[in-house]
Amino acid sequence: MLAEMSDEMTESSSDEPEPPAPRAATDKRQPPPKRARKQRKQQLTRAGQPIDRRQRLRIPPHHVTKQTPHDRVHNWDEVYFGYTAGPAMFEAQRCIQCPAAPCTQACPIDNDIPGALAFLEIGKLADAADIFRQTSEMPELCGRLCPQEALCEGVCVIAKNAKPVAIGKLEAFLGDWDRKQRGGFPVPTPKQESGQRVAVVGAGPAGLAVAEQMRTAGHGVSVFDAWPAGGGVLRYGIPNFKTAKDIVDEKVEALRQASVEFHFETRVGVDIGWAELSQYDAVFLGHGASVGKRLGLDGERLPRVYSATEFLVRANLDDRMLPTALRSTPDVGRSVVVVGGGDTSMDCVRSAVRLGAEQVTLLYRRTENEMLGREEERRHAREEGVRFEYLTTPVGLIERDGAVVGVECARMSLGEADASGRRRPTPVAGSEFVIDCDAFVVAVGYDVGREMYADSGIDVDDWGAVIVDQQGRTSRPGVFAGGDNVVGADLVVTALAGAHAAVPAMLDYLKELQAERSLAMAAG
Repeated sequence: MLAEMSDEMTESSSDEPEPPAPRAATDKRQPPPKRARKQRKQQLTRAGQPIDRRQRLRIPPHHVTKQTPHDRVHNWDEVYFGYTAGPAMFEAQRCIQCPAAPCTQACPIDNDIPGALAFLEIGKLADAADIFRQTSEMPELCGRLCPQEALCEGVCVIAKNAKPVAIGKLEAFLGDWDRKQRGGFPVPTPKQESGQRVAVVGAGPAGLAVAEQMRTAGHGVSVFDAWPAGGGVLRYGIPNFKTAKDIVDEKVEALRQASVEFHFETRVGVDIGWAELSQYDAVFLGHGASVGKRLGLDGERLPRVYSATEFLVRANLDDRMLPTALRSTPDVGRSVVVVGGGDTSMDCVRSAVRLGAEQVTLLYRRTENEMLGREEERRHAREEGVRFEYLTTPVGLIERDGAVVGVECARMSLGEADASGRRRPTPVAGSEFVIDCDAFVVAVGYDVGREMYADSGIDVDDWGAVIVDQQGRTSRPGVFAGGDNVVGADLVVTALAGAHAAVPAMLDYLKELQAERSLAMAAG
């Protein structure tokens, strides 16, 4: 029966379920049942979909379509077109509803993936979307940006013999479908106002998640961010061809509708001090890690030598979203060289292609086996004409008439493993060579930076990362932290996990503070 239903759904989009009436953004429907193997089995059986795991293993994957390389290099639109309802239901049937749910265990925020897919395959799209929203403030963004092959899809039991279930693409589809039905993201609606105020530093994933949960709890929330618009890395670090910025706009707008206050172009330690922040009842630090690392080469300050963040924001965003100093498109000329090995370097090379560079080269000092970024991103880059130079490192920049015209490189060999577990690269004597280039981009990682903590009383480590306990508490009472400014540059989903770890402790702290003040007033 499963196979027959699947065949029907792939033949015509007319088999897609009839969508329910649009839901209000503040819809207060009861949440779907909590995760339980027995409930999921009963749910599917009642719908005529018994969990026959052997039969499910025979269902072929339904791949998401995407732009061809020829088309996509000429635009900044998202590469993937995404699922529609019928194919998404088809793909969800491939989930064999593992009793142990290893995909959930591999998710940093514990998404109930089997529970969501059980609703999706029987056409209960709203319930499926709600399950993801129970544990994620932005499933449509995590679905696009998480390295699922290293997380949920990487442990999918089906992946032992076939393609894993397309969990990320299904999560993105459900988030998009849900927003379309609601007319935007759900708007946090507190049951009652607490009278307490919370400051959130950073309008990226961690900061937005904390702002949402604090507002839901009835606290007043003010968000401070150094950039001219909200989103943090979602806007200022990730290209449009991976995530459309209107999703980020909708998220910020939903929080505005909930009376969250945003203060942009406001830097802690410059535009607002710790004395002002201390006027709030609690503070959350979620400003990320945004200080780009440098190589230490002579010439890194030359024209057309860019940091990754500068290059990406100038390439991907309208001037109105940028500080005045960054309001111009990068000059890439004919040839661009990018150094790095993570997803940011892939974002840079693929942006350079879209800016019109005829030749784009990536330098990486190890082999592809040691690269930390997504294989999918490297594949897309190759399809778009990017050349990869592995076991290669830059050793100098070549200048002519005050501008970079080339990069001197050296070949590397791999020795014993270093602290990261990867084999340490060492230069090969006499292997130097030159690559001509009109622009050079450094995409070798990010640090947190220590400047803003100088007079804060907050302990940081040697790299500037904030030191916290397991509940996100810093050394300063009432100040909590989570995300990249704690763990270093990482994933959107790990930033959410850091926020989720801090929220319960923040709520407890605010309750205790309120109780103390009530006692003091009663005594006075």
